[in-house]
Amino acid sequence: MAEGEDLQTFTSIMDALVRISTSMKNMERELVCPVCKEMYKQPLALPCTHNVCHVCASEVLLQHGHLYCDPTSEPTSPAATPSTRSPRLGRRAVPKPDRLDRLLKSGFGTYPGRKRGAVHPQTVSFPCPACQRDVDLGERGLGSLFRNLTLERVVERYRQTINISAAIMCQFCKPPQLEATKGCTECKSSFCNECFKLYHPWGTQKAQHEPTPPTLTFRPKGLMCPEHKEEVTHYCKTCQRLVCQLCRVRRTHTSHKITPVLSAYQALREKLTKSLAYILSSQDTVQTQIAELEETVKHTEVNGSQAKEEVSQLIQGLCAMLEEKRATLLQAIEECQQERLASLHGQIREHQAMLENSGMVGYAQEVLKETDHPCFVQAAKQLHNRILRATDSLQSFRPAANASFSHFQLDVSRELKLLTDLAFIRAPEAPVIDTQRTYTYDQIFLCWRLPQHSPPAWHYTVEFRKTDAKAKGLKLWQRREEVRGTCALVEYLDTDSVYVLRVKGYNKAGFGDYSEDIYLHTPPAPVLNFFLDNRWGFNRDRLAISKDQRAVRSVPGIPMLFAAERLMTSCHLSIDLVIGDVAITQGKSYWACCVDPSSYLVKVGVGLESKLQEWFQVPQDVVSPRYDPDSGHDSGAEDTTVDAPPPYAFLTIGMGKILLSHGSALTSRDPNGCTVPLPPRIGICLDYEQGKVSFYDAVSFRELWECGVDCSGPVCPAFCFIGGGALHLQELVANKQERKVTIGNLAKLD
Repeated sequence: MAEGEDLQTFTSIMDALVRISTSMKNMERELVCPVCKEMYKQPLALPCTHNVCHVCASEVLLQHGHLYCDPTSEPTSPAATPSTRSPRLGRRAVPKPDRLDRLLKSGFGTYPGRKRGAVHPQTVSFPCPACQRDVDLGERGLGSLFRNLTLERVVERYRQTINISAAIMCQFCKPPQLEATKGCTECKSSFCNECFKLYHPWGTQKAQHEPTPPTLTFRPKGLMCPEHKEEVTHYCKTCQRLVCQLCRVRRTHTSHKITPVLSAYQALREKLTKSLAYILSSQDTVQTQIAELEETVKHTEVNGSQAKEEVSQLIQGLCAMLEEKRATLLQAIEECQQERLASLHGQIREHQAMLENSGMVGYAQEVLKETDHPCFVQAAKQLHNRILRATDSLQSFRPAANASFSHFQLDVSRELKLLTDLAFIRAPEAPVIDTQRTYTYDQIFLCWRLPQHSPPAWHYTVEFRKTDAKAKGLKLWQRREEVRGTCALVEYLDTDSVYVLRVKGYNKAGFGDYSEDIYLHTPPAPVLNFFLDNRWGFNRDRLAISKDQRAVRSVPGIPMLFAAERLMTSCHLSIDLVIGDVAITQGKSYWACCVDPSSYLVKVGVGLESKLQEWFQVPQDVVSPRYDPDSGHDSGAEDTTVDAPPPYAFLTIGMGKILLSHGSALTSRDPNGCTVPLPPRIGICLDYEQGKVSFYDAVSFRELWECGVDCSGPVCPAFCFIGGGALHLQELVANKQERKVTIGNLAKLD
């Protein structure tokens, strides 16, 4: 029984040792210098948060033309000589004198006796081997960097754990070197017994150096400021840098947030502990993501091989088609060539027959010797026709075929361009949302387009979500898949909310990038859909309502001309009014309209239905300050007390301007009135329960004016015209008939 327990204990110990060894081996990657690929020795902390050995950093700067002199080196110290400072440094080549002279003349580095330029001080740029970026080290170069003592301690503990440096050799023995037995922090070297006595003779100041255990890394007791050689005591949050007392009082840290190093230590330790605890508590998630990444690697290998095979087959198909086309074209040229050669050879034979010693000429000469008239006529008739053809051919000579094959030349410029442009299919570029056509009313009407040189998209995905500043987390994106065309409707939205929307395209290559986010504000209340009432009340001589009952135009004409004489002496104006065909009796309602900027004077708002009917009975030409076009907002409150809400509430618009007055309870004459530019659309929101009407810029939903209104009975939308003008009601997004788009599986008219 005891033997079994001992075996189990031994197995547990061995498993623990294996886990520790594996963990340490994995940590070794964090302790290797990116330049020399060895463990750090005197690492320096770069501003980019990476580390590099001090010697390696000096060599990198030297290779880039910067001469760096170590301000901490001690020429009189035995550790300062190139051959004894470290075995790694001793193997490195010392720059030649001519190279040093060249570097000094070129102005690189700082050295005793060199005057630093006052106007253009030179800064040292260090190419970080870890992040591949140029890091600005300032004028002092490596002299401004802190030594990473914590990393040195970790490296030393790691060496002791895995027993890398079991034997530290003396740095001053002649070969063969003896094992070091003592170390000296002041000399920054390790010695054997004899060498320690030799370099620390009695009666000298070095004899007072206290021996320490031998080591390859000698560190100061505390972190020192690289510029002032003072111990750091504070941390500058603005610069994110440790500072000493002298650094703290410099002008460079004026108005910076500086905290004691203890506070920075506690804050960073707490953050690091929490972050590490989160990582340790998420080990299952990490393993799951690793498994997913490994599965992705397998799919990448398989899909990559499949893509290669597909490309090879397509190219082979193109080659086969080109070979077939080549054979067809060559066959056509061959047939044309044989036909031309046959014609030319026949023409040659005809011309050869006309030669003196040819058969046709000799035969003709013999026929001429015939004396029998009938026989001569019979033979000469056929021969004469041949002679005529030969004579014509001789007089109008032209080769029977053209030797040029220019019309068989191929123009492959288009094909070459296509082959040159032959490339993998690219996903669509990020769409550009058309802000001129995109707007919000009862729904969101979203329009976009692809950049000019973007690959085409088969369909799009529209994503949107509601933004809520009070919510702790972001809400999930809602999607509309496979949207055809470049417009879409987004419906079922909350009122008085801000939505963020984005679009991305899809084709055979996959999804492209998202467009830039666009933020749209929904109306403050449900949209009221109504039409202009064309049945009664309005003056048909001066007002013209469109067939769809959503637009009206004021044409004063002759009545305004007749009133011209009275306008010279009094305030007689012709007022025309048209109302909506609905009456509001509860809740909140919102609608919008567009006013023609060239309108002389238009009033938009609401009024009690009963009062509006009474108004229709009043003569159209009235004399009242209430209807003075310069009276600002017409609230109809002249004959009521100050506390009673007015029966009407109108916003005055004229000549591309809106007349605004300070305050919410306005009289007809407000000396503090001012004008603002007319927005593209005016929004009106009526809160029936609160007895309040608000006017908005319907594009930005910026509130323009707010006032009370009497809601003791049904309230109607109302529009007044004084002089020429026009307006039309905002059309519902759902009623747009521009084109048909598909959102999800539902077909919508856009």
